[in-house]
Amino acid sequence: MVPGASTLRISEIFYSLQGEGMLVGTPSLFIRLSGCNLRCTWCDTPYASWKPEGEDWPIVAILGQARKSWPNHHIVITGGEPMIFPGLVALTERLKDDDFHITIETAGTVFEPVSCDLMSISPKLSNSTPYKKDKGRWVEQHERLRRQPEVLKKLMRAYDYQLKFVIAKPEDLLEARELVEEIGADRRRVVLMPEGTKAKVLAERSVWLAEAAKHHCYRFSPRLHIGLWGDKRGV
Repeated sequence: MVPGASTLRISEIFYSLQGEGMLVGTPSLFIRLSGCNLRCTWCDTPYASWKPEGEDWPIVAILGQARKSWPNHHIVITGGEPMIFPGLVALTERLKDDDFHITIETAGTVFEPVSCDLMSISPKLSNSTPYKKDKGRWVEQHERLRRQPEVLKKLMRAYDYQLKFVIAKPEDLLEARELVEEIGADRRRVVLMPEGTKAKVLAERSVWLAEAAKHHCYRFSPRLHIGLWGDKRGV
């Protein structure tokens, strides 16, 4: 069955701490949708993008899982790419009826009129393009879709937002800064985060990236969940 307006393909639902961004450390229920329009070479959730897996859940069943998370009231809808799913608007409206705080984690390539308290936008830089993976067959689509300035502007106008960049090397900073200036983002809402799934790599990159964040008056974000539990699912 193909997910429609009344179902969503779910790869996992789990309760944890938000590991990234402006709400780092916040207890949250994560709803991970399975499917993505991009194919980042360093993607840490390939089971929701490169090889999407999961089951189609009726929205009412997802709501039931969310309601079990009380007294927690933070919901993070992530992926994959949540904004490509027809049922997302209906799900967020129902969650908002129950007074949940909703974060949507998106690459910022698609706009949908969702109910959302924090639009966590992570535009993909050129370091994400999968030139060597799967014989490069996703390169054209990824490059065509990953950078959508007008969509980013529309999301920023419509929602409280954070703009979170995955940084692997110092050269990535120039690309991020150029996009920030092009779309007129508030630098107080720009977040720099080191790329990596190993604690040692993250620690090494965090040293120079934290200095860059100080210099540009951006925020710095760790990957808290990696530091606490390692590169595991469901954390």
